[in-house]
Amino acid sequence: MSGTPATVALVAAGIPFVEHAYAHDPTAISFGLEAAQALGVEPDRVFKTLLAEVDGRLVVGVVPVTGKLDLKGLAAAVAGKRAVMADPAVAERRTGYVVGGISPIGQKTRHPTVLDETVELWDTVFVSGGRRGFDIELAPADLVRATEATIAAIATG
Repeated sequence: MSGTPATVALVAAGIPFVEHAYAHDPTAISFGLEAAQALGVEPDRVFKTLLAEVDGRLVVGVVPVTGKLDLKGLAAAVAGKRAVMADPAVAERRTGYVVGGISPIGQKTRHPTVLDETVELWDTVFVSGGRRGFDIELAPADLVRATEATIAAIATG
């Protein structure tokens, strides 16, 4: 066990998961695509965690690393009007994780979380385990349970 806040939260909740560590390349342009390649899994099964401000409050959006966060879709999913990407420093401070290693699980402050609907296409998906070079694999239903997320169409190709 790696002992990140994400794994600690999953263990405490009794949610099964598999740890996947890999050698992180600090020059990698896309942390998520790097993870997919390093772990030998379809990139659409690897999800990135992004924070946005929706009407002044932070909201977590979790989308496949092959796509982008649809800010209008995210705002609609939480009954908001306008969404903008959160400042990376604010995201780090509020989640307790560093950019490129932000997990949707075990954040310092719990935020409303929305998973892209494509999460349901897979038996298991991969999300950051709380640091660069470390992903966790779990069932989509368990990810929903761990984050109290809703599922909506929030990714664009």
